[in-house]
Amino acid sequence: MRKNLKKSLCLLVALFVFAFLALGSSTDDTKSDSSDSTKKSDSETKNDTKKSDSETKNETKKDSSDKNDNVPIEYKNALKSAESYNELLHMSKAALYDQLTSEYGDKFPAEAAQYAVDNLDADYNENAVKSGENYCKLMHMSKKGVYEQLISEYGDKFTPEEAQYAIDHMDVDYKECALQSAKSYQSMMGMSKAAIYDQLISEYGEQFTPEEAQYAIDHLETSYEKSRINS
Repeated sequence: MRKNLKKSLCLLVALFVFAFLALGSSTDDTKSDSSDSTKKSDSETKNDTKKSDSETKNETKKDSSDKNDNVPIEYKNALKSAESYNELLHMSKAALYDQLTSEYGDKFPAEAAQYAVDNLDADYNENAVKSGENYCKLMHMSKKGVYEQLISEYGDKFTPEEAQYAIDHMDVDYKECALQSAKSYQSMMGMSKAAIYDQLISEYGEQFTPEEAQYAIDHLETSYEKSRINS
């Protein structure tokens, strides 16, 4: 009787262990299947995303190309001309438009010129800076003189904001500009120092500050003497 009971107990234990191991194996398989499914889903999602991004870029390029193909050749030529002016002459937006439409300039239709200035990749602030520095270098202008030239409707036609940006960012020594201007008045017009000073500070003349004009007068004779000695 006891032997049979022991056998029965052993059999029950064996069955319990077997069932436990079988259940564990099934759980592991489920986890593995779930993990593989998740990885596959993530991979498919990434591939779909890449595919979608690529398709979007291609569609964008196609749209851009289609739009460019629809632009009249006259408009494209106006834009090319505007790009050349912008690179070489550092012009304002208004001056560019006028040059493109002028009967003495490029003679483009108004619509083509407007397309050009609207689509030109230009930094008009920097154009104003370069234009202002050229005025100082070549014509020895004062700060106020440069500003007025930049915004003048008969000059560069920059906006007041662009002109002020130029004044604030130009690398210029206005005292030296005043001196060079004074030397021109002295050598070309034979003016006295007093007359040169008045011309330098005049609102109808060079519009230098009194300090800049005085610097020019103080260094004018020295500069003149050096020039006479060297000659």
